[in-house]
Amino acid sequence: MARAQGAGLLTPARPAAPAAGRRTVLVALAAGLAAAACDDRTGPDPGPAPTPGPRAAPSDPPTTAPAVVRPRRSLLETTFAETGRFHPVEVVAPGFVLASATRVGAAEERHPADLPAPFVGVEAEVEVGTGSGSSEVTVGLASADGRTALRARLDLDAGEVSLELVAGGSGSGDRPVVLGRSGVRLPDGPFTLGLALCENRATVLVRPRRGAWRALLTARDEIAARIDFRVPATLAGLGFVWGGRAVRSARGGLFGMTGLRDPHLVQHADGTPYTEGGRVFLTWTCAGTGFFQQAHWGVFALDPENPVAMEQVAQIYVRRDGLLLGDHAGQLVRDGERWLVASSSWGDFDGSGVHVRHAMSTADVLHGVHVLETEPLALPTDLDAWDPSLTRIDGTWTWAYVASPSQSPFDFHPALARADGADPFRRLRAVGADRTRHQTEGTLLVRDTDRWLVLASDGDARQYPAYDLSLRRVGRIDAPYGTNIPHPQAIVRADGTWLIVTFDGTDRFADTLGYGGHGDVVVLTERP
Repeated sequence: MARAQGAGLLTPARPAAPAAGRRTVLVALAAGLAAAACDDRTGPDPGPAPTPGPRAAPSDPPTTAPAVVRPRRSLLETTFAETGRFHPVEVVAPGFVLASATRVGAAEERHPADLPAPFVGVEAEVEVGTGSGSSEVTVGLASADGRTALRARLDLDAGEVSLELVAGGSGSGDRPVVLGRSGVRLPDGPFTLGLALCENRATVLVRPRRGAWRALLTARDEIAARIDFRVPATLAGLGFVWGGRAVRSARGGLFGMTGLRDPHLVQHADGTPYTEGGRVFLTWTCAGTGFFQQAHWGVFALDPENPVAMEQVAQIYVRRDGLLLGDHAGQLVRDGERWLVASSSWGDFDGSGVHVRHAMSTADVLHGVHVLETEPLALPTDLDAWDPSLTRIDGTWTWAYVASPSQSPFDFHPALARADGADPFRRLRAVGADRTRHQTEGTLLVRDTDRWLVLASDGDARQYPAYDLSLRRVGRIDAPYGTNIPHPQAIVRADGTWLIVTFDGTDRFADTLGYGGHGDVVVLTERP
């Protein structure tokens, strides 16, 4: 499909406008882009198992499901209340630091790195007023020969921050191109200067020692016109750089998130949660510094008794069409000795098409860093599709997903399919679809007390509808419905009570970065 270049350079933060909902933003985007064909929904047969990324952890996960815990009462007879909420923001993801230094001099220093995908963060801890004699701080990425570089520069004396790019061979030689410059009010005490690269979008951020990140400058069009960090050969030569006498320590690693959305329980083929040490796992879309292309996929471990202490344990990227991308909004299913992987092609979304992709892997995808080769899934529809959910129910592989008949205006509804055979990725036939819904996504297959349910989220009705396995409406979940279109991931705890983990549209960076950096993680539990 054709690729639009997305949002361009934005200058310093402006007063925040009222938060736009997903429907408003996507309708506007789709209306402003030329329609482009997306004909690869029925691609070739699945290839060999994909190769994990260079730092995939070599652990040996269990392959048998634990004892099944049944809920004490039906999900549709349970009332929920919000009992927890948090909003994770990390420029460098904890546990995914690739280089660090505790002594930094005035001269810029470079630290080689093996970057799996263009989702990277660099941070420098800055302490002003130390009589260092040098007012400049730099953080960024650079090749060994200096012909490719992306830097944030901060002049402490002038109170000015800039973002610059060196792209040798782009027509500007090896000279840095200043992508943006702005005055900035710095925190009164020690602070952190950060640079995030998400896809081809670079963002400069600052955070006081006891405070939240604030975005200062961002650029994408100007970068994408000169270089493409999604190309493996371009990314391969980069390392972290930092410098400045006021810098007390620095680190670089894989980008974390500006929020989380699209939770999906990691499970065995029969729908039983996959557990380790009493914790379940969920995949989340790690919101990036911009729209859907700037997001990527992560795996998180969660203790159902203490869900706010969730920990990221894996990063997952994909290599397709010659690019390293952050496809997300999918599911991981353990089937014997292999992992079944399904995701949505949001990694290069430009408004002209989305489809479901799949892979099989024998790597431990719940830990470490992975780059997967994926193939289009031949769903029984001519429509665009996303949010896949897969479970083997009574011996038959069942797929729930979202089908989209139009993206101008944006229109999407839940659908269901089954596989005729033992292969979950082939010979899929349609079961049903609820075409009366037009803003309904987040399809999830969940085992209730005595039956299976297809859950979803209806942004128009502001509720969570539930369907049977013929996709007939059977009720709804009695639970708070927040902003955006939250996905109702239901989990049965050890005592048989229900827990729902979802999200909302809270976006801390919308004033500078636009739509896409949401949201809060929201915890809903049973009312007595």
